[in-house]
Amino acid sequence: MNNDVGTIAVRASRRGRWLPAREEALVAFRHNLAEKATKRAPGVQLTPPVQDLATLVNADPILRMYFTQAIEQAIAAGHDLGYRTIDELMVLMDELMTYAPPFDTTELVGCPLNALLDWPMCMPAGFPLFRSPELNAKLKAVLQYWCKFLSGADSRNYLNDGPGGWFSSDALKHIAMSDFVYDPTKRYWGFTSWNDFFTRKFKTGARPVDGPTDNTVIVSACEATPYNIQNNVQLTDRFWMKAQPYSLLDIFTSEHRTLADQFVGGDVYQAFLSAYNYHRWHAPVSGTIVTTYTLDGTYYSDLEAEGLDPGGPNDSQGYISQVATRAVILIACDDKNMGTVACVFVGMAEISSCIVEVSAGQHVTKGDEIGYFQYGGSTHCLIFEPGVVGSWVPKPPFDINTPPIKLNKQIATANR
Repeated sequence: MNNDVGTIAVRASRRGRWLPAREEALVAFRHNLAEKATKRAPGVQLTPPVQDLATLVNADPILRMYFTQAIEQAIAAGHDLGYRTIDELMVLMDELMTYAPPFDTTELVGCPLNALLDWPMCMPAGFPLFRSPELNAKLKAVLQYWCKFLSGADSRNYLNDGPGGWFSSDALKHIAMSDFVYDPTKRYWGFTSWNDFFTRKFKTGARPVDGPTDNTVIVSACEATPYNIQNNVQLTDRFWMKAQPYSLLDIFTSEHRTLADQFVGGDVYQAFLSAYNYHRWHAPVSGTIVTTYTLDGTYYSDLEAEGLDPGGPNDSQGYISQVATRAVILIACDDKNMGTVACVFVGMAEISSCIVEVSAGQHVTKGDEIGYFQYGGSTHCLIFEPGVVGSWVPKPPFDINTPPIKLNKQIATANR
């Protein structure tokens, strides 16, 4: 593989505001991290999962080749990574194992690992690299280690009203904190960790359910911005192409072929979460849980057809719905005319810990909580059987300026 990246179009779009739009801000972040790394005490060992990742990459000639080429291609294309080798990258990744994002309205680095991999992941060598099952297994362990830190008390250093604090006056307005459950009389406002804060719950009544007794009213399962609506979805399709059509067999996996079959010819609604918004999932319809399962997959895989997407998987959301880590929840609707609705919650980059809170046989009422993304938000799909959806409230095309739809607001009307 050569280092020519000139045939792939560069396009900067970082949806969801998980990373700054300005490349200069990311360069500064990477260099600040590198400066911290130079101050490490001599002989300091990498944390076990980062060391395991480094060992895998350095021991596997194919992975080492792709990783080296991806870094070199990014540098050759003029990108300032803050590192030049695999070993230097591993040290910077290790620094992030105790990082909790500070508040910032314009230059938030909510996905710090993504910030390091931003350009190598969408280089010619990066595309096959980040599809490697072995590499993704090690990345999963790294992310789980970081998530454990974010779930501990030591992650609360920005849960205050100081500089970068999420309880500063600017932050409280920006995230509409008054809508959430918290106790300002307690230290850290009662939050036990960064993850506890980031998965905070709405106060009762903050997001009323549209049409609570009307089963034909389908509501938003997340506080999320519409990304795509696609009709007449197929069992298998070329999801790796530019239009990123949904391939049901790949979303559900061949092991669950019978589940995929019932949605052939149906509709998909996809929407993504913002770094500043609510991160829990709720039932879009009333019904009984048919089944739930989670799937391992990729974390930083991009689609070549989308060009150089420095926002990571942002412009590859259709594609990653078929290859990334995800949770699947099927709900048999109380209204039998609506059949079954599939809810697919997809992890993107660091936001990949999908926690399902319901089980088969359980009845849920529209608006009930059914799960959440541990640390932050991501993207999700609602999949409907053919002929169920009569009309949509959000109207495509959607772009980076499309406003989010609030949780429990109507997104569609089912045919009666």
